[in-house]
Amino acid sequence: MHKVSTRIAAVRGDRLVGEVSVASQVEVVEAALRRLGVEACCYEAGPTGFGLARYLNEAGLSCRVVAPGLVWRRPGDRVKTDPRDARRLAAQYAGGMLDAIFVPDVEQEGLRDLVRAREDARHDRSRTRLRLMAFVLRHGRVMPSRSWCGQRRSWLGQQRFDQQGAQAAFDDYVTAIDVVDRRIELLERQIAEQAQSGSHAELVARLRCLRGIDTLSAVGMVAEIGDFDRFATAEQFMSFVGLVPSERSSGECQRRGSITKPGNDHVRRLLIEAAWNNRGRPTTSWGIQRRRRDQPPLAVERAIRAEQRLHRRWQRLRARGKDERTIVVAVARELAGFIWAQATQQPITPPQPANRADPTLPRLTTP
Repeated sequence: MHKVSTRIAAVRGDRLVGEVSVASQVEVVEAALRRLGVEACCYEAGPTGFGLARYLNEAGLSCRVVAPGLVWRRPGDRVKTDPRDARRLAAQYAGGMLDAIFVPDVEQEGLRDLVRAREDARHDRSRTRLRLMAFVLRHGRVMPSRSWCGQRRSWLGQQRFDQQGAQAAFDDYVTAIDVVDRRIELLERQIAEQAQSGSHAELVARLRCLRGIDTLSAVGMVAEIGDFDRFATAEQFMSFVGLVPSERSSGECQRRGSITKPGNDHVRRLLIEAAWNNRGRPTTSWGIQRRRRDQPPLAVERAIRAEQRLHRRWQRLRARGKDERTIVVAVARELAGFIWAQATQQPITPPQPANRADPTLPRLTTP
């Protein structure tokens, strides 16, 4: 699919029964598929979005969106054309070799766009701040403090330059920072409104019970993941966000390396940022109490068990001499499992008895 044209290839069994190029309009594509007698189709995810998949599914044609990285290509094949790509997709999809990705509905895609707009604004602010820091450094001035706070903003308001061009450039940099700050404030306010009144408000509230996860993190995960029920186990969700170790094992030789890092990198970053909050001992702060207020008791119990287990995990890995960057990734992987359990409302398993050898025996006590 392109923004102007779409190439269609239809197969029946192992035979190519038709090919055609049409305009990239949903009505035109549907008419061409029906003329070719297509019952099910797919296309690669790309800049054209999910509009065609939604339209065809509502029209009665089964349409799936597949990840381009999962389409098999012969090693050394350097010929890539639209007809060859269309035939490859048709043959592999008919043979059941392609897995479909999740297609969000219109409301969820709008929430995802809002979250990604805030992420883009955050990157814009980082770049603008770096340009301003480089500018003042070239003029022999060093900003106070190590973070962007009121002290640094007050210092910027006191700076003056003798050259008119330098002063105009400085004012432009400062104005750009103020503008992007207002953008981020507006986007975060709209995200907070969606978290309280949207269709995912209940799920967001349950996720906010977990330590290290507040409104922005919870809404970001919900917007990017969508339906948590499509993962049958917590391990599948961990693998989806790319937090499981890579492995190259054969025979008796086993090699495990760094994490795989496929899937959604935004969710992976949110999980790692949240995992850093488990370094310290679990405490019931006012913010956590506020987030857990009026929430289901089971959701609060899962959150309490999560913070206790993740803190113990952090301490055990630290005692073994592991690097903190390795520890936070391991803790983020377990946090992903608790998030999946919180989102899918998994039952809480009872605590294990003290005597693990024979659970039926009474617990030994010291007189």
